[in-house]
Amino acid sequence: MRGQPQNLSSRVMLDRRHFLSHLAGLAALATPATTFTQSLLANVADLKKRHKSAILLWMGGGPSTMDIWDLKPGQATGGPFKPISTSADGIAISEHMPLTAQQMHHLSIVRSMSTREADHQRGRYYMHTGFVPNPNVEHPGYGSVIAHELAESIDLLEIPPFVSVGGGSVGAGFLGATWAPFVVNANGTVKNVENGIDQQRFVQRLKMLGEIEKRFINEGRGDLPEDHRKVVAKAVRLMTSSQMDAFKVASEPTAVRERYGETNFGRGCLMARRLVEVGVPFVEVNLGGWDNHSGIFTTLADRKLPELDKAMSALVADLAERGLLDDTAIIWMGEFSRTPTINGNGGRDHWARSWSVVVGGAGFKRGVVVGETSADGREVVSEPYSSEDVMASVLQAIGVPLETTFRAKNGRPMKIANGGQVISGLFS
Repeated sequence: MRGQPQNLSSRVMLDRRHFLSHLAGLAALATPATTFTQSLLANVADLKKRHKSAILLWMGGGPSTMDIWDLKPGQATGGPFKPISTSADGIAISEHMPLTAQQMHHLSIVRSMSTREADHQRGRYYMHTGFVPNPNVEHPGYGSVIAHELAESIDLLEIPPFVSVGGGSVGAGFLGATWAPFVVNANGTVKNVENGIDQQRFVQRLKMLGEIEKRFINEGRGDLPEDHRKVVAKAVRLMTSSQMDAFKVASEPTAVRERYGETNFGRGCLMARRLVEVGVPFVEVNLGGWDNHSGIFTTLADRKLPELDKAMSALVADLAERGLLDDTAIIWMGEFSRTPTINGNGGRDHWARSWSVVVGGAGFKRGVVVGETSADGREVVSEPYSSEDVMASVLQAIGVPLETTFRAKNGRPMKIANGGQVISGLFS
C-alpha cells in the first residue's frame, strides 16, 4: 500500500507554476550530452523490460459514439453513416474510420458504458478521476495516479512523468503538484517557457543563485530555501536532458508526420509515441470539438472523423511496429456521448446513459466487444460499466495493484479507481 506524498503546506510556493517560472529562464540553455536517438538506443532494452505507459486520447465535448463505434443502421436514431468490417472478426465501426478499422485487432470496444454526468465539466472530472465532483476534496486524475504509481520504477526518466498535449487535463488533486500535468502544445512548446540567455551567462546566474540560497539555508530560514534549491536543480536537469528531444516532433521524417496527419492531434499522437518511447508513464492527447448540437454528420464526416482516424490508426500501428504496444495501454473516450435522438438542428445533445469507450494494448484482450446497447441505442442491455470500472481495468492492464489506497488531505482513505471493478471481458 502506498500513501499520498507528504502534505507540503509550508511549501505552497513551490508548485508547478513556480517550477515553470524557473524553466523560462533555463529553456534556451539545454545542451544535451547525447542525441535523442543515441539515448533511445542505449536504453531501449531496459525500457522494454521495465516500463509501462498509458496514452489517453481525450475527446473533449462528448463524441457521438453511436456514429463511430456502435452504429445502428436502419434505425430512426441511427443517422446516415454505414458500418464497415474491420480487422477484428465480427466488429464493425463507422465507414469514416477506415484506417482505424485496419487496426481493430489491436483494440477493443466497451459498448455498455452507462454513467450519470451529462454536464461537460462534471463529466470531464468524473471520467478523468472515477469520482463525482466533491467540494470537500479534489481527486487526482488518471495521469497523476498512474504517474505516481509508475514513475519510481523508471529511474532513467528525466522529464515529467505526466504530459498533457494540447490541453490541461485534470490535475493531481490531493497527490500534490509533483504529479500535475506538464502541459505542452502539439508542436512541443512548453507553456510559460521562452528562450533566454546564452550558456556562459546561464552558468554565472546559476552560481550566483547558489550562493544566495546557501546563505538563506545557513541563516536557518526553515525548509523553504532548500526546497527552492531542489526545484531549481530539477529545472536544470530537465532542460539539459536529451529526453527533451522527445517533444520535437518536427524532427521526425516527413513520411512519418504525414502518416499521423499534419494536424495538432496528429502531432500530439506522434509526440505521445515519442514520449512513451523514453519512458513517460502517462500521456494525454486532446482533441476537442465534439459538442455537436447541430450539423453533426457533416462535422463528423468532413472534419472530426478523418482527423481522428488518421492519427489514432497511425499511433496504434506505430506502437505495434516498434514493439511498444504490449507495454502501452491506449484509452479513447470523452466525458459522455450524444443523444440517440437527432434534434431539430441535425445534431445530437448530451447523453451519458448508453455509450462506448475504446481501449487497447498492454494487458488488454484485443479485438473484442464488451457489452451491448439496444437496437436504437437508447439503453444498455448487458452489464453496465462506469468510469471507475474503466479506470480499474486500465490499472489492471498496466500492472498497478487495485488494492492501492491513498489518503486525502482530510485524512480520509481513498481506494484507487474509487473501488471500480475490472471489466472481465477485456482480459483473457
